Parts: sequence; C-alpha cells; structure tokens
Amino acid sequence: MSMDLYERDFLLWTEEQAAALRRAGETRVNAPVDWQHVAEEIEDLGRSQRDAVESLLVQIVIHLLKIGLSPYPDALGHWAKEVRVFRVDVARKLRAAPSLRGKLDLADLYDYARRRALPRIDEAGIAPEDLPMNCPFSLDQLLDEDWWPENRHGLT
Repeated sequence: MSMDLYERDFLLWTEEQAAALRRAGETRVNAPVDWQHVAEEIEDLGRSQRDAVESLLVQIVIHLLKIGLSPYPDALGHWAKEVRVFRVDVARKLRAAPSLRGKLDLADLYDYARRRALPRIDEAGIAPEDLPMNCPFSLDQLLDEDWWPENRHGLT
C-alpha cells in the first residue's frame, strides 16, 4: 500500500511516513535511528514539493496580472509564454501529489504574489493601486491552460 501511495501521491506519502516514523520513535523501537529527525527530513521533502508548486503559482498570478492590466501589447505574448510553461510545470507536480491541491491557500499565495509584484509592476505600465487587493483568479483559472484574463485595455 505504501509503495502504491508513493507512486500516486508523493506528498501524502511523505506525511504518512513521517507520522509512522514518529509513532515508531515514541514506542522506542530498538534501532539506532534518529526517528524524529528522519521524520522531519521526510516531511521536508513534502514541504519542498509544496513550496515549488506555490512558487510557480505565484509566478502565474504575477504574469496574469500583467496580462490583464498592462497597456503594453508587445509584452503580452512573452508573459503568456511564461504562464504556459509555469502551468505545465504545476500540472506535472500536482499529478505527482494530487492531495497538494487541497492544501493550497490561494488568498495567502495572492497576497505574497501581490507584494512581490508591487516593486516592479510599474515596468509593465501598471500603477500599484491597480492591483486588486483580493485574488481576481480562482485556482481552476490559474491552472487552466486555456483560460486567460481579459486585458483592461482591450489588448489581445
């Protein structure tokens, strides 16, 4: 069962294995293993995968904001290409860890993406006050390879 889960959902496997190691450590299994640290390292593998997905989603959000808000038509194609690559990468990672999707906090990711975008958004012709305070995208939209925001200037 554990090996099957490893193949189907790596993140869930890391969480289950970390919990099992902690239980084994509490029962003082007679083995020279640093159970607590081994469990933490396995959990870190899962966190690393979550961090990678979140990082890609932040980049998707920033680029979609630019696509939707920028008055510069020449840059739209470049940003769209970037989003396509990020979406492919996220989809691949979520296939390896389907349980991760339910653990994503879109409001928190958007807040971080917004704060990351603010210092340089003017380079895209966007005023800081033009960035929405709340995420204008759903997770499904962020992941949908065929979905794009409308540009407020009517650009395509």
